[in-house]
Amino acid sequence: MKEFTIGANDAGQRLDRFLSKAVPLLPASLAQKYIRLKRIKCNGGRAQRDTRLQAGDVLQLYINDEFFDKPREDNAYLTVAVPKLNIVYEDDQIILVDKRPGQAVHPHDGAEYGRTLIDHIQAYLYQKREWSPRGENAFTPALCNRIDRNTGGIVIAAKTAEALRVMNQKIKDRELDKRYLAIVEGMPKPKEGSLKGYLFKDAKKNRVFVTDTPQTGAKSCQTNYKVLASERGLSLVECELITGRTHQIRAQFAHAGHPLLGDGKYGKLDKQSGRSYQALYSYKLTFTFTTDAGALSYLNGKSFKVNDVDFVKEYFPTAMK
Repeated sequence: MKEFTIGANDAGQRLDRFLSKAVPLLPASLAQKYIRLKRIKCNGGRAQRDTRLQAGDVLQLYINDEFFDKPREDNAYLTVAVPKLNIVYEDDQIILVDKRPGQAVHPHDGAEYGRTLIDHIQAYLYQKREWSPRGENAFTPALCNRIDRNTGGIVIAAKTAEALRVMNQKIKDRELDKRYLAIVEGMPKPKEGSLKGYLFKDAKKNRVFVTDTPQTGAKSCQTNYKVLASERGLSLVECELITGRTHQIRAQFAHAGHPLLGDGKYGKLDKQSGRSYQALYSYKLTFTFTTDAGALSYLNGKSFKVNDVDFVKEYFPTAMK
C-alpha cells in the first residue's frame, strides 16, 4: 500500500486525472477497476473516478508495488490493460504468437512504448500470474526470434529461462524449419529453386544489398523457394530460409527481378490495393531437433501453421486449399 497526500497544486483535480500523472504505469481501465473494488480509497473511504481532490486529502492505493516504478522499456507491459495476442500454441515452457504486420516485436528508441509484441506477451503472462517480476531475480519472458515490423507470422517466446536457453541454441544450430509465404511480381523460373548470393547490410540506410559475388563485409545468403500459384502477373511462393539474414527474402527476390508485392523498400508500394507493407508471412514452423533438446524434447517433430494470411485470401484464395 502507498499513500499520497494531496497538496495545493494538485487540489481540484479529478481522482482519475491525478492517478494518470502520479502512477503513469497504471492503465486507466485498471485504475477504474481498483476504484470500484475499493483498492483505491480517499481518506479511508470509497471514492469515484470523478471525485474532486482537496488539499490535505489522503489517497490509499492498495496495488502492486511495480506500478509505482518509473516508466522504462522493461516495465512497459504494465501499461497494457488488455493484451492483444493471436496465440498459435502455448504450454508451460513456450508460447507461439501470430504477429500481425505493423507491430514491432521490440521497442525502438522508446517510440513503441507499451505497444510491442513483447510488451503484450509479458502483460499476458503477468496478468495470468505465470510471471511475477518482483519474485524473479533475473529472468524475464523473452522472444527467441524476431521478424520485421511489417512482416507477419509466428514468433517464439520463452516462458522459462531453460526454454530460452534451449530454443536460442536450436535456432543458432538451425534445428527449426521456418517457411514463409510471399507474393512476388512476375513468375520466378524455374518454379522451384534456390536463390543464392551475398548480402551486405547498410546500417545507416537500414537496408541490405545483394550481390552475386563475394564482397568485403558481405555474408552468404540462401533462400529456397517453390511457386505455388501464378496469375495476373503475380506469383505466390513458399520460401525456406537456409540462412537468416536481415531482409533476406525481400532483398534476394528483388535482386532476382521479382520484388515482393507492396515492398516500398526493395520494390514498390501497391497503391491500387492500399497495401502499405510487403506481402510476406512466416506462416509455418516445424521443430526438427537433431540433438538433445532437454526440457523441450517434446516439441520435436511438431509443426504449427497460420491459415489466416490476408494477402493469400485476397490474391490467391484457392491456392492453399
